[in-house]
Amino acid sequence: MTKLSQARKATAYHFTQPAVRLLAKTPITPSALTWFGFLLAIGAAALIATEHLLIAGLVVLIAGFFDILDGALARHTNRTTPFGAVLDSTLDRLSEGVLLLGILVLYAREPSITGILLASAALLGSPLVSYIRARGEALGLECQVGLFTRPERVIVLALGLLLNQVIIALAVIVVFSFITVGQRLVHLRRQTINR
Repeated sequence: MTKLSQARKATAYHFTQPAVRLLAKTPITPSALTWFGFLLAIGAAALIATEHLLIAGLVVLIAGFFDILDGALARHTNRTTPFGAVLDSTLDRLSEGVLLLGILVLYAREPSITGILLASAALLGSPLVSYIRARGEALGLECQVGLFTRPERVIVLALGLLLNQVIIALAVIVVFSFITVGQRLVHLRRQTINR
């Protein structure tokens, strides 16, 4: 699991560095990127709700890029702050929630009971993955394990939208989110037993 976390960081670094070096020469702040990514997520949710799935998938990918770009810029320019981290984490949760609400609206209009149930389950499982890590780290425990973190969820959702296979994407997100919740709980439990 540690190797998976390191691979995620290396991949994110590879993709963000050209843009980070360029942005570092401008007055654009990491928080501005965080807010812009959130606004993109709202736009993507509106596109989903109005059945413009292909465009929504592209916007989700762009918003996801800004999600990793803001932190990378903050670290590169030495502008990391505790409030910036809280703002980033808060808007990440809101972004994910807004996208899933857009899907709920989409399936409520059809209507699709399967779509509604899966989107609702994703609304429960996705934030839990991040919450468990935050809660564990607040207690001084390390919790970067897990198969299915936010980047994976964003990619799967974007692919589901691009390929018009949202139900399959939601099913994958739900199943692997709850698997990751279990992985993180077990990991934290082991650390507390060993203390």
